[in-house]
Amino acid sequence: MKLLFAYIQPNKLNDVKQSLFKNNIKRFSVSNVYGHSEEDGIHESYRGIEIEVDLLKKLKIEIALNDDFVDTAVSAIREACQTGSIGDGKIFILPLEKAFRIRSDEQDNTAIG
Repeated sequence: MKLLFAYIQPNKLNDVKQSLFKNNIKRFSVSNVYGHSEEDGIHESYRGIEIEVDLLKKLKIEIALNDDFVDTAVSAIREACQTGSIGDGKIFILPLEKAFRIRSDEQDNTAIG
């Protein structure tokens, strides 16, 4: 079992969802996050004062996966997000030690589904 974290551009969420659904990956979480990377910040004016916003809005997708679906999920996300530009995002995969479905007491691979 693995835990996948993907940081993507907010405007790519619908593409990622469709790509994951197409590959039979239907259980995931999405969070709004802010981060700093190689992307340049943006300049905004707030009450007449010029400010640089260097923490940019991203979306974080979290997916618990059985080992058979890891490569499929990575491919689906990359296919939906890759433009070749800075800021396309990052994907991280970590080992997942245990998983429990609270409703039925199922564990590990069966809990993930």
